[in-house]
Amino acid sequence: MNTESLAASLFQQLQQGQGLQQVSQQLGIAPNQASTAVGAALPLLLGAMGRNAQEPQGAQALLGALQRDHAPASAGGFDLGGLLGSVLGGGGGNATNGAGILGHVFGGNTDRATQGLSQATGLDSSKTSQLLAILAPIVMSYLAQRFASGGNANPGQLSQALGQEAQSANSGGLLTSVLDQDGDGQLGVGDLLKLGGGLFGKR
Repeated sequence: MNTESLAASLFQQLQQGQGLQQVSQQLGIAPNQASTAVGAALPLLLGAMGRNAQEPQGAQALLGALQRDHAPASAGGFDLGGLLGSVLGGGGGNATNGAGILGHVFGGNTDRATQGLSQATGLDSSKTSQLLAILAPIVMSYLAQRFASGGNANPGQLSQALGQEAQSANSGGLLTSVLDQDGDGQLGVGDLLKLGGGLFGKR
């Protein structure tokens, strides 16, 4: 397994193609602002998924959602350009329903995630909300290609990789501020129990 973080790897793919440029145009912000915002949003999304996937049933539920709604359509795997087109164009059903994915990832805390990202990046919260909804399906498809395609579906690997993302995001403070339910400045079992059933446990 590549030691590069999932967030860094996906960010690099967005940089290499037209992804960041398309995001900046969609949000009506400068490319450098889009780059900064995406760089903060990806670890937040992956870290929150990692928190949910630390429980075995959470990892299994996430893997099931990846296989059901986000598996690559072809052997070519992750088609970032095509996926971005579908997300921005509003097509694709569950696979591109960013708001629905965010509801599962953050439980009732999507607004807190949006506000936290807004404070971290200086962008208006309406733009950070839009950004998270754009990125959520991309993150899911990327994870599906890495962990749920072919014969390599493994909830343990998925949980381990996302757990590392959660640790990295936690060290930045943003993930804790978003998901800290009881206001004690750290994430504990009590916080996780208040997140609303975990990731993709309920449809």
